[in-house]
Amino acid sequence: MTTKKRCSSTFALALAGTLSSGVASAAEEPMMVSVKRLSLETSQRIAQATVDACREKGIQIGVTVVDRDGVVQTQLRDTIAAPITIPISAKKAYTAANFNAATSALEPRADTAVGRQDFLVMSAGGLPIQVGGALVGGVGVSGAPAGETDEACAQAGIDAVQDDLDMAM
Repeated sequence: MTTKKRCSSTFALALAGTLSSGVASAAEEPMMVSVKRLSLETSQRIAQATVDACREKGIQIGVTVVDRDGVVQTQLRDTIAAPITIPISAKKAYTAANFNAATSALEPRADTAVGRQDFLVMSAGGLPIQVGGALVGGVGVSGAPAGETDEACAQAGIDAVQDDLDMAM
């Protein structure tokens, strides 16, 4: 074999090795990811269970359930809950989903540049919805005399479906 042919063969083998390793690493990284989302029916169950929990306490509230991106899926306002409860509950749900944290835990950040954004509410009443450690949505409540009560009602809404969500994983 001539030197020129050996160099060409060596180059071809090196190129093939490089290309195949590029294909292998590209195959290891998925080009798309699957994302779990709440069904509309599950979102509605969470919202209704939240309203029911606050009704048991004699409190009329507004509740919003959002998907993992903070987009509204379900909103309910009890019969005589103040109209302002809907936008506040939506901001709490959005905040909980986007920070993947209870809004009560974010209260210390409320008076910061981030906390003063018009679309966020960093006071108790918003909770992330998680399944198997993965964020699938958020729920926000407004209308109770205290944020802790809003949060307790939100937790009751999540608890109403949590076992079913865990089994669906």
